[in-house]
Amino acid sequence: MGKRVAIVGAGVSGLASIRCCLEEGLEPTCFERSNDIGGLWKFLDHAEEGRASIYQSVFTNSSKEMMCFPDFPYPDDYPNYMHHSKLQEYIKTFAQKKNLLRYIQFETLVSSIKKCPSFLVTGQWEVVSEKDGKQESTIFDAIMICSGHHVYPNLPTDSFPGLHQFQGHYLHSRDYKDPDAFKGKRVLVIGLGNSGSDIAVELSRLATQVVISTRSGSWVMSRVWDDGYPWDMVYVTRFASFLRNALPSFVSDWLYVKKMNTWFKHENFGLMPLNGSLRKEPVFNDELPSRILCGTVSIKPNVKEFTETSAVFEDGTVFEAIDSIIFATGYDYAYPFLDDSIIKSRNNEVTLFKGIFPPLMEKPTLAVIGLVQSLGAAIPTADLQARWAAKVFANSCTLPTTNEMMDDIDEKMGKKLKWFGQSQTLQTDYITYMDELGSFIGAKPNIPWLFLTDPQLALEVYFGPCSPYQFRLMGPGKWDGARNAILTQWDRTVKPTRMRAVGKAQRPQHFYNLLRILSFPVLLLAVWLTFY
Repeated sequence: MGKRVAIVGAGVSGLASIRCCLEEGLEPTCFERSNDIGGLWKFLDHAEEGRASIYQSVFTNSSKEMMCFPDFPYPDDYPNYMHHSKLQEYIKTFAQKKNLLRYIQFETLVSSIKKCPSFLVTGQWEVVSEKDGKQESTIFDAIMICSGHHVYPNLPTDSFPGLHQFQGHYLHSRDYKDPDAFKGKRVLVIGLGNSGSDIAVELSRLATQVVISTRSGSWVMSRVWDDGYPWDMVYVTRFASFLRNALPSFVSDWLYVKKMNTWFKHENFGLMPLNGSLRKEPVFNDELPSRILCGTVSIKPNVKEFTETSAVFEDGTVFEAIDSIIFATGYDYAYPFLDDSIIKSRNNEVTLFKGIFPPLMEKPTLAVIGLVQSLGAAIPTADLQARWAAKVFANSCTLPTTNEMMDDIDEKMGKKLKWFGQSQTLQTDYITYMDELGSFIGAKPNIPWLFLTDPQLALEVYFGPCSPYQFRLMGPGKWDGARNAILTQWDRTVKPTRMRAVGKAQRPQHFYNLLRILSFPVLLLAVWLTFY
């Protein structure tokens, strides 16, 4: 074995990191504070300190073909959107098939990670771990932080005057598990994210009244997209990404807002975002508009202040006799085992090259895996991040200079503000980001070459869903089954829904969709030629 790599966390990012280290001949040791793998997706009926926490009814927002490990498709009969228990089953199968469990030290807490005195020469780290009350110090050649960003709740109690005098019960969504305790209650949910919407919809069946308070609104999308296909298999395509980046911004913004408003008019439901053209992650909820129409959920603006029993909103309206408040207000980044200045190296902001490497580090021996967020799935993103990081640690890839990395970070920050607005999260465009990472390790699909050598595959790669298999199609780490997985991905998508076969299974027609997308620019050109 080669260099020793410490991996913090055995969720999907940690498992991807173990596997990628092994592919590069590195020696991984993964520290997991709980007694099982899965991280966020390992459900417990109570929240544990230092661990991510989900509620019983959580389903995935990404479909199975778009969120698998790139060389490990889900079984054909798995549903397109999975309950957390089904995803955890897949994660365990992956770990067992890839023989990863032997590299994990369970019930072991990492309490400290510090540079060794010889760091300038060796790039090594001292890792202090704790198990059964006993501490152990070990020297590692590199570090991969895979502890996620859904661990430390953001509970902004200081932002709500009067909350201290509220006589009811309040909690963070991290502590919510099921709706039973809220039967017959009047509940205020603060925050219009995925968790807030899920919880509000679930509570609306048992609670007397549910109100969601939102500062800025949000686009709400259904998982079921055009013609009944999973949203991401239709929306996350290379051709669509090309159009979004190539069209003039006013055209791209208009098309985006029009598409987001296709399902229902957000203005009529009080959900319209303050800046609708920003590409912030939308809320995925198939039932929220229906619950609003039925009157069991209401949307209100931000809370101005609380009284002993009520909430006064910024528009002057009041929600009275509140029993419970649930703060679905997200999470803070925190790595208590690491010096803050390493990750937040400038202006106390997270400063990482491609969201992975601290750019001011003397030696590139620390990587953060799974921190970047996009409209794509976490598993393939973490896999590609880990592949690149492992190659850097193994000296088969080199990073740009510090100045080049800082310039790239500044450029990406500007684009982030333009596309996603002001936010603490590291948001990016999925396909652009994945292609950047793929380019570093030679795994980015060569589209022109595919059109010349394999037109059938090229059409599916470019016009079809940008599925994870594309990044194991060529280059180092190539998977021989990638081509077949891409060409059969729609078969696996349709199979679990065709329990009663009627007629031939349908799949999207790329050429028809291309004509439909191009019809608007052609219409604009025709109007322009007519009048000018």
